[in-house]
Amino acid sequence: MTPLPTTPASPTAHAPPRHEVARIGTVSMRALWRSGTPRERGLIFGAWLTSILASVGFGLATVAWGWSGIPLLFGGVKVFITIYPPLVICQLWTLCFGWWWGALPAYLATLVLALYAGMPPHWALLFAWANPLGFAVLSLGYRAMGPSRGLRSLRSWLFYVQMCFVAGVFSSAGALIWCYTNQIDTIGQLPIWQGWWLGAFLQGVLIAAPLMALAWPAIERWQQRRPALCQRESADPRRLALRLTLAVVAGVVGYGFLSLRMGASRVDETLRSGELALLPAAAQVMLSTTWVFFWVFALIVVFVGLFGYKVFVRWMDETDRLVARLEHANSELAVLSRTDGLTGLYNRATIDALLQEAWQRAKRFGEQPCSLLILDLAHFKQINDRFGHTLGDAVIRSVAAAMRESTRGADSIGRFGGEEFIVILPATDAAGAEFLAERIRLRIAQSELRSAAGPIRFTVSIGAADFRVQDEDAAAWLRRADAALYRAKAAGRNRTHLAGDDESHKAAS
Repeated sequence: MTPLPTTPASPTAHAPPRHEVARIGTVSMRALWRSGTPRERGLIFGAWLTSILASVGFGLATVAWGWSGIPLLFGGVKVFITIYPPLVICQLWTLCFGWWWGALPAYLATLVLALYAGMPPHWALLFAWANPLGFAVLSLGYRAMGPSRGLRSLRSWLFYVQMCFVAGVFSSAGALIWCYTNQIDTIGQLPIWQGWWLGAFLQGVLIAAPLMALAWPAIERWQQRRPALCQRESADPRRLALRLTLAVVAGVVGYGFLSLRMGASRVDETLRSGELALLPAAAQVMLSTTWVFFWVFALIVVFVGLFGYKVFVRWMDETDRLVARLEHANSELAVLSRTDGLTGLYNRATIDALLQEAWQRAKRFGEQPCSLLILDLAHFKQINDRFGHTLGDAVIRSVAAAMRESTRGADSIGRFGGEEFIVILPATDAAGAEFLAERIRLRIAQSELRSAAGPIRFTVSIGAADFRVQDEDAAAWLRRADAALYRAKAAGRNRTHLAGDDESHKAAS
């Protein structure tokens, strides 16, 4: 028979519900508390609370021991870095469990050190958001682009390194508040600001990255085993990518402005003071700042190129998936329009069209035989009344399956009505049609369905008619087959009757 698809599902039957995909790398605190095992809650919340205490302690040590703005010579250029261990701790929590897990310890650690250093409380509350802001950009980047967090490939490393830089630049906005509240002049702002972002960047790349590469595979496996504990992705990835792009642009513009302003400010202050002996030192600071800006700008160019490439590839992948989904949906809709929903056979409209085509071919090429079968399921109403419509539908499907198994690939099978079926047999004469009809009938008669009320057996009566030149249209051919079916039913059912000249006369009349 003509290849027929199985009963199609709706175009979205296998598509995951939108906004319900678990976001790996983001664990819900509420879900962990409610649904996590006692061991999971104890280990994770215990480690998290310990991290908060450690972050606060290391934050105080940064202020007490002067780990801020430490000068270093790098390739003949003086740069400044700040050692701030809470960044490593909180960045690991952000990447492995989600923004809130890293933002809260970072906020508390920065708030405590700010109050300890004598910053006014209202400024301290604002200042403490600096590092959570950087972690927000980092988290946004991974949500928008979805690279591997295992850092096992060059691409994932490049993305991580550049996101560390962008996050460091955003978090260094807190340096401006620190300088303002501590009344640090423009000359002293550069070590504080540069030390902040450069220290954050180096700690993220040199310390957090190796720890992340070691820890992430085990954490990822656990999250994949426990998707119920992960938050659901609700934002549109395209919108996330746009937010990330705007954030990167803002960070680059802000970084370039502050770098040049702070580097030039020392030269300006020296010229205003008239202390020309200090001018070489100020020029050296300006030179150092310019070189740092060059290397950072080079890093930005690489990041923008890689980011643009990833956005393009992701967009192309999404487009390809969308086109594939549309093609699949159109294919399924085409199948739905041609097939019977219960059996997967051709529906009435399709089998009528195929019958018309078969008649036209037989009329044009009279030397090639073609035959038609019409089947009727015996006493189907009684089956429905006794066993119910659910089992009645099962009987219909069983008859359809038996017909598929008994026919050839070139044959076309359709459901003509409630319990009537049609089979079009190309290149088949009357004897072949009768033989095939008997094979179908016996196959169905041997079928059995089991039910609570007992086994269900069923039979069909079949009328067969080969094409005759006197069939003026497809309807006349069908009427001859229907007349033969009537003869089979009148003779006691469960039998095949081949249309002869008497059926032709009866059909004509």
